[in-house]
Amino acid sequence: MDQGRGPRIAVLGLHLEANAFAPPTTLEDFARQCLVRGDEITRLARAEASHLPAEIGGFYGRMDAAGPWQPVPILVAAAPPGGPIEQAVLLDFLDETGRGLAAALPLDGVYIASHGASSATGDEDSDGTLAALVRRILGPAIPVVCSHDLHCNVSERLVDAVDALVVYRTNPHVDMAERAADCADLLHDMLGGARMAKAFRRLPLTPPSVTLLTAAGPYAEAIQAAEALMREDQRIANASVAAGFVFSDLPKCGMTVTVTARDGDAAAAEAAAQALADRVWAEHLRYRRDLTPLDEAVRMAVAAGEGRAPPVLLADVADNPGGGGRGSTTFILQALHEAGATGAVAGVLVDPALAAEAHALGEGAAFDAVFNRVESGFSRRFTAPARVLALRDGQGLGRRGIMAGRRFDLGPSALLELGGSGLRVVVGSLRRQLAEPRMLEMHGIDIATLRCLVVKSRGHFRAGFDEHFPDARIIEVDVPGLTSPVLANFAWRRLPRPVFPIDAEVRYGSTIPPTQAQ
Repeated sequence: MDQGRGPRIAVLGLHLEANAFAPPTTLEDFARQCLVRGDEITRLARAEASHLPAEIGGFYGRMDAAGPWQPVPILVAAAPPGGPIEQAVLLDFLDETGRGLAAALPLDGVYIASHGASSATGDEDSDGTLAALVRRILGPAIPVVCSHDLHCNVSERLVDAVDALVVYRTNPHVDMAERAADCADLLHDMLGGARMAKAFRRLPLTPPSVTLLTAAGPYAEAIQAAEALMREDQRIANASVAAGFVFSDLPKCGMTVTVTARDGDAAAAEAAAQALADRVWAEHLRYRRDLTPLDEAVRMAVAAGEGRAPPVLLADVADNPGGGGRGSTTFILQALHEAGATGAVAGVLVDPALAAEAHALGEGAAFDAVFNRVESGFSRRFTAPARVLALRDGQGLGRRGIMAGRRFDLGPSALLELGGSGLRVVVGSLRRQLAEPRMLEMHGIDIATLRCLVVKSRGHFRAGFDEHFPDARIIEVDVPGLTSPVLANFAWRRLPRPVFPIDAEVRYGSTIPPTQAQ
């Protein structure tokens, strides 16, 4: 280490939440969201706002505040949630990362900022493969720290390859920068000579995503227990309870507990990991939630539009682009239109062809809007008379929740008004979940005046729209889609079985009686 210039720390990451039921993720998907190399990573990480994953800026901020250091940025690749990465794309990323690390040697440490639910068409554990590559190049003595989204599928190989794994603790995710700062602190501890020991547990539990909020509920209580453990036991450097991402449909799916202990105290790590895992399992029956049938949700929206009930937010959790959904199903849209629900806005419907047609016609144009003119999967054709109210380039800067201070891009977008119902629809060209109010406001929509808002998002919208829609007025609608929380709807092939809540009898640990799922 150069004492005058500080430690040389490599920074890299791979961000993808891979849904096994969605089309493969291509190089173009990464290029359109975030594919940044070398010193450009450092420039963007220190900029006021960027399109980098938020933890990159958080890591730089803590490292900069702690004293001199030499960032060695390699590659940060992030794509919207979708199918597994095309294998050739992953191999190119791995090759580029490996060559970059080898050329940068000697290094004093590495920070891996990865989502943790990645896979590829020829690699079920791409996150583990990346971490193992880093370890192989650096050798056993150089510290490697890694951060993950809480919707991650953690493999034993990844845990073995890193010195510490730190997982988000908020859902909606608003703590990415804080967890990256934790990684920086752990890295500094290890550079100062600290030794870490790890323990890992996987549970036969793959909860529906709608049960994984951290404001209240069983997962919130599990996170609180992990935080209490870190406060009360100074031996515990980090305790992470990862919720998992079931739609990856892999053997490494399932809730996991990873504990990192100071002073190489393996016994403390093992005891803490087992205690946390037992606590999670004791509450596993609570990881269920009923969704609202579509006809009932429509009745509530109509009542809100007529002023007989407060405004409501309908969450299309089954078609969440933030989990690999295409963002293009029209079940809720068509039902509201046919019911004549007033004061309603829906977004973001992902339909590049329709957005392009609206841009070609211009603002004020009237035409027959054809959603999903080329049908696929759950994305069925729906046609309605429409008028183009607004056209935008789709680029904006978030102001709340998960997108606060981060740049987003919907691609060319349009606000359409459907004839007869007056239902307004924001149509975008790139797959992005509606988690940020500016995605509507940039089209001239005053959210405070809406009687019904339909969002294609699973849960991150809660941190973006809570100023207008408290939890009591949020309705999670039961419709088909690639991210439906009704897990019985999917033909699972690679999940570890048995697993709750899919299977009728599930056992964890020698003293735990079998679960009788209802």
